[in-house]
Order: sequence, then C-alpha cells, then structure tokens
Amino acid sequence: MKKMRVLFLCAHNAARSQMAEGLLRALGGEKFEVASAGHMPTEVHPLAISVMREIGIDISHQRAKNVTELLGQTFDYVVTLCGDDAPGSCPFFPGGKHYLHAPFPDPARGGLEEFRKVRDALRSWIEQIFVKGEPYA
Repeated sequence: MKKMRVLFLCAHNAARSQMAEGLLRALGGEKFEVASAGHMPTEVHPLAISVMREIGIDISHQRAKNVTELLGQTFDYVVTLCGDDAPGSCPFFPGGKHYLHAPFPDPARGGLEEFRKVRDALRSWIEQIFVKGEPYA
C-alpha cells in the first residue's frame, strides 16, 4: 500500500507545523509519510516539544526545515497552517497534488496554555480530516 504524503507548512516551522507533523505521524500510523517546513525556519519551539510530550508524542528529534529543502518532491496534500491574522505569511510549495488551508493561531504569541489549545485543535482537525475521514481536495 502506497503511503499518502502530507506536508504541513507555516512560516517558521517552529510550532504548528511541527506539532501537526508529530500528530499525523503518531495518529496515522503506517498510512502516511509526513513532513513539515517553513519559509523562515527558526528552531522547534521548546513549548511545542513540551506540550506534545504531555500527550506521549516526542518531537524533540524534529528540526525546522526550509521549504526549499523539499523542492522537487511531490506531496498528495500540502497543508498551510498559518493563522488568518497574518495574511501572506504562509509559504507556498509547488509540489502538491491537493492544497488545504487550515488556519491556526501562532501559539508562540502566548504561553503554555496557548500551545496546548493549538495542539488540541490540530489533533482534532487531523483526526477528522486524515485519520477518521478521507482527505478532500
């Protein structure tokens, strides 16, 4: 069975896209090949690592990547996660078959509770779209 390839994007590849990558990898099992990237990568945010560890998912080995590292690859789904409060901040990736936009606020603007809130919202969305249902275009 061919794995569905999913790429999560946000500006810094530090929190939302990193958490989404870890969540789909953990929840989707062997059905998915998952990556994340951004156009201004920094570092994986320590609070993202912490809140994911709270639910038993270790993303401490993940690293922030520039979207240019993935050029030439194709993905079944490219998912932008940038919040609607920052129009134009999401990177574009040309190698997607289908594109989804799921705006989530940047948890780095808040503290630990904001990271938990975004983590839980991402988990619910990923379960609904990729794990329990059939992804849509």
